[in-house]
Amino acid sequence: MFVTFEGLDFCGKSTQVELLEKYFIDKKKKVIVIREPGGTPISEKIRDILLDKKNSEMADETELLLFSASRSQLVNQTIIKSIENNYIVISDRFHDSSIAYQGYGRGIDLDFVTKLQNFAIGKAVPDMTFFIDIPVEEVVKRMSKVKKIELDRIENSRLDFYHRVRDGYIFMTENNKRFRKIDGMLPKDEVNKIIITEIERFRKAI
Repeated sequence: MFVTFEGLDFCGKSTQVELLEKYFIDKKKKVIVIREPGGTPISEKIRDILLDKKNSEMADETELLLFSASRSQLVNQTIIKSIENNYIVISDRFHDSSIAYQGYGRGIDLDFVTKLQNFAIGKAVPDMTFFIDIPVEEVVKRMSKVKKIELDRIENSRLDFYHRVRDGYIFMTENNKRFRKIDGMLPKDEVNKIIITEIERFRKAI
């Protein structure tokens, strides 16, 4: 099974990834957790380039291509092999992030972004994607608790950018049965219970 988590920065998805990993480990399941961008030596080097605030001159198109290159390497080096070996793969972000952030957020042609992502992931289509939804105002509130110097290049984006990204996620959620939208303002344990319920319902259906 291949499960991905999506959402705005500071939405709590990384916490939910950790909780779901623990759930599967406790059930003696083989599980691997990956993050995006990153997850392989090559992809981690690309991550450093993408998130470095010093690269403020990076073109939106360059950003998209770098994310896609990192993702392609992760798919070919880790994801496909793990699924073939009966691992449950949990990814903190995947190709939907590029559609939301670079397509809706940056305004790059959505058709092109989508086709590029389909090329990058090949057969590695998630079985289920959880969109942890929080208002942009909550992103600002949570972000204010972090020192400005600790925020990466993308986390320093303008608020109107985050509004477009959230709108993109909502549209995808409403038009793709693979998505499950969850209220990220709920307590983390309650969010975890909802996720596990959805996961087990899916596993019983296949």
